[in-house]
Amino acid sequence: MTDEECQQALEAHEWVYAKTMPRNPHEYTLRKAWQDDAMFDAVVMHIRELGYQVVFGRKPYTQLDAGDFFYWTMGSPLDETILINRKRLGGYSADQVEEMKQRRRSR
Repeated sequence: MTDEECQQALEAHEWVYAKTMPRNPHEYTLRKAWQDDAMFDAVVMHIRELGYQVVFGRKPYTQLDAGDFFYWTMGSPLDETILINRKRLGGYSADQVEEMKQRRRSR
């Protein structure tokens, strides 16, 4: 998988505001929302193999920058990974957070 293919796959899916994390605004996409389970796995592996290590809340994560976002998983084994997270590079403005909340409400 190329970086471009990974980014296209990520951008093609629905993203949901993570309402339980208001102090760390971000979004997620669920494996079950992807029609192609093998593609989900390929994207997760691309993130893990080509990403870089960061520490958040004392826990290490591997994240990958693609387009305007960085992406990460929670580190579970591949067959137990149910979501991919994303956050806008540079964070979110109050208006952008409100827009994510509105999209979630309209689902």
